[in-house]
Amino acid sequence: MTPTLHKKLITCLLCCNIVAALTSCNDYLDELPDNRMELSTVEKVQKLLVSAYPANAPIFVAEYSSDNVDNYGDQNPNTSRFVDQIYHWRDITEAANEGTENFWAASYAAIASANLALQALDELSASDGTSLTTASRQEARAEALLCRAYCHFLLVNVFCQAYNSQTSDTDLGIVYMTAPADELDANPSRSTVADVYRQIDRDLQEALPLVGSDYSVPKYHFNQKAAYAFAARFYLYYEQWDKAIDYATRCLGTAPEAMLRDWSYMATMTQTYAALTQHYIDATLNANLLLLTAYSSMGLVFGPYNYLSRYAHGKYLATHEDGEAQNIWGSAPYYQGMHTFAATNLDKTIFYKLPYLFEYYDAVAGTGYSRTVYPAFTADECLLNRAEALVLTNQYDAAARDLTTWMQNIVQTDLTLTPQLIVNFYNSADYSYSDSLGIASTIKKHLHPRFDIGQEGGTREAMLQCVLGFRRIETLQTGLRWYDVKRYGIEIIRRVINADGDPERRTDILTVSDPRRALQIPLKARTAGVAPNPR
Repeated sequence: MTPTLHKKLITCLLCCNIVAALTSCNDYLDELPDNRMELSTVEKVQKLLVSAYPANAPIFVAEYSSDNVDNYGDQNPNTSRFVDQIYHWRDITEAANEGTENFWAASYAAIASANLALQALDELSASDGTSLTTASRQEARAEALLCRAYCHFLLVNVFCQAYNSQTSDTDLGIVYMTAPADELDANPSRSTVADVYRQIDRDLQEALPLVGSDYSVPKYHFNQKAAYAFAARFYLYYEQWDKAIDYATRCLGTAPEAMLRDWSYMATMTQTYAALTQHYIDATLNANLLLLTAYSSMGLVFGPYNYLSRYAHGKYLATHEDGEAQNIWGSAPYYQGMHTFAATNLDKTIFYKLPYLFEYYDAVAGTGYSRTVYPAFTADECLLNRAEALVLTNQYDAAARDLTTWMQNIVQTDLTLTPQLIVNFYNSADYSYSDSLGIASTIKKHLHPRFDIGQEGGTREAMLQCVLGFRRIETLQTGLRWYDVKRYGIEIIRRVINADGDPERRTDILTVSDPRRALQIPLKARTAGVAPNPR
């Protein structure tokens, strides 16, 4: 391949193959498939960027790694070796569409597409009739940078320890790809978590001033609000609280309540799983900032089915820890509450969120892939991210206002939260696992982040308990709870739920410093020379 753009022939298939496990690139460069794209215009670069979003997502693995599921025992046959490995934080050896190997490959394939797009934009000459400063060129560059940053952000949060200012300069990171795949070393070495975050920061800071919303289907691309929501989450995880507040405010505007999901409207809809989940991912909703598709069975495992129901979000979790637990709003009901399903080998209490979709590749044989559409960023989560950052900058009254806005939108209440009201409520609750067996849980768990949250029972700690509790409800069934577990050093007890629906015995514990908080690098990548995570 020559540096000249008009001689550079690339394909999305090539991108996928090159980075299937970050193995040797040379094997995939020997032949070029016939389905080729010549990146001779900005418009063609924009079409390439469709492949800069990963086709596989970590939401399944993250949700099952978190404390949002319990074990309903060996007598429940509805499981698989793949799910057993995830739930027990074992190194994953089973192949699955939602496994870490496919997520790793899809993420680096998307990154390769983003890098090819960036190189093409750099090489395009003015002869195509566009200026280097045209809106379309700038927006394409912004999208490529955002996609590259987002994919690396997902990878570092799945396969590495959570960022913190104390150990991330030495914690193993991932490979940050900034060049097209044909320029990579065959066996690139892992950088540190801190270095990965610095490079994401650089990509974000270059992209944010350029990002626009000129796409015909903007909710399936990084539009401006989605970019700001990404920046807010990133800087929250990066412990740069002021930047998190700034970008969340840019996303939400002056009337955040107008951006939130309309739960009161959902209460008036046909109350079927299909209707509510399709509405949840509606691209016209202000709350949905970026919608992505994925090969995923999340709509099955967190839908009204017994599929993989040995590990589930059941009645005990709901009534003791999150959605139906005694909360600060008292007896006020949700606009759109949880749904309970109980039968032999079935105990689920869930919100209707992600749809179950099926893509046929052989309609006659009835075979195909489970798919879903999920909101990668929402206004509701962005609001709670701002609330957390406000707490961590001691702006407690402002944080309480954001928490009130979120609460009054999802619950039928006129209660106005104050810092003192929050402190009083959470200090009245016991911490989880304080019973004699160490398996019973409550709405509150001990927090052990690397950054300062004050003493237990203090204003900062109590308000963070509120933020984390609200965000757990908001993000149930989307995988995001796992990252809060990692960032806040929340210990998780693995336990078996008995036939009466109560915890019976403990089987494992994920401690504060447990190396299993960083999921293992996929086997193919390790075999190719990528350093494994310690165990």
